Amino acid sequence: MSRLSESLEQLDFVRRYNLERITSVPLAEWFMTPTGGVSHIAWQVGHIAASEYRLCLERLRPRTPADESLVPDTFLKTFSRESLPAEVTGFTAEEIRAVFDRVHARILEELPSYPDADLDLAPLKPHPLFTTRIAGLRYAPLHEMIHCGQIAMIRRMLGHKPIW
Repeated sequence: MSRLSESLEQLDFVRRYNLERITSVPLAEWFMTPTGGVSHIAWQVGHIAASEYRLCLERLRPRTPADESLVPDTFLKTFSRESLPAEVTGFTAEEIRAVFDRVHARILEELPSYPDADLDLAPLKPHPLFTTRIAGLRYAPLHEMIHCGQIAMIRRMLGHKPIW
């Protein structure tokens, strides 16, 4: 199995695992921050979508005009690392989920043909946790799993039963 296909397989595995938790929360609850909590499902899902785009596409190839319809600049800013869940405005739960799904589908469609020799190059935009493109692809599912844990906690705080 190639390094790239292994990375994409891990990314897709984590997405399927996370989707179990995300889809169990009604869209009407996505903007609810539980008592004592600091985030909500809408921000978590939007942040995962923005981060997956940045880790798996933006650092491997330049942003294209088609990327604006895939994930608008306003979306990337709204769900950036420094953003706050309270600042999430202008996007519905349905729109956030659509971007989340579109970005993941584009990655699985576009990256299988990515040149193996380019995986050892530095990412187009630096990142403090890795120095190669393949390392960024390997980090993406780890990052999503961190937020999967947060989603699991939020959904429990909203009164949903655990999913094992």
